[in-house]
Amino acid sequence: MINIDQLKKNFGSKVAIEIEHYEINQGDMLGLVGNNGAGKTTLFRLMLDLLKTDKGKVTINGIEVSQSEDWKSFTGAFIDDGFLIDYLTPEEYFYFIGKMYGLSKEEVNQRLLPFERLMNGEVLGQKKFIRNYSAGNKQKIGIISAMLHHPQLLILDEPFNFLDPSSQSVIKHLLKKYNEEQQATIIISSHNLDHTIDICPRIALLESGIIIKDLINENNSAEKELKDYFNVEE
Repeated sequence: MINIDQLKKNFGSKVAIEIEHYEINQGDMLGLVGNNGAGKTTLFRLMLDLLKTDKGKVTINGIEVSQSEDWKSFTGAFIDDGFLIDYLTPEEYFYFIGKMYGLSKEEVNQRLLPFERLMNGEVLGQKKFIRNYSAGNKQKIGIISAMLHHPQLLILDEPFNFLDPSSQSVIKHLLKKYNEEQQATIIISSHNLDHTIDICPRIALLESGIIIKDLINENNSAEKELKDYFNVEE
């Protein structure tokens, strides 16, 4: 699904990303963890061709992301609320996203139904622009819009940010179900180790732009190693 080769990105004298080779398989649900400044968001931006690499390449299904846009048709992503068009209502934004992927308004409405519990009556029908929503509801709008066209690759940066505990639980359920039913590849980053360990059978640990560990997480088997690394006390 995804191949990362000889990838390097510097910001001035600081090495932000340096990954010799890394593969993510179709159907993987991968958690990317690391302290602030480890390079998680930078790696996502390189994977989505939002940043120019200094060296190396990222290919998705054999398509080099910097050389073609064909990968975009089967990829969904939400990094931050800069992805949103905040002078639209959520309805207008969802229809706009749908139109980009050839979906009618009726199809968009159908695809929004599985997200009703997540939206909790606070997103649709509010007659206000996205910019006037809370950070948590903007987060929900971004995640839903990334999943609307049923992508085979879904990339979410800190999807649990700004969400209350019940919404975090709903997101975990939605992502696990989507991964299982669609055999989609899902990559999330999160500061919350517990959420990541709960839902990701594979976890990559990033430190100073380098993937220092690639852990199989069966029945929370990676929990002790990760919590020891981050000095998390039970």
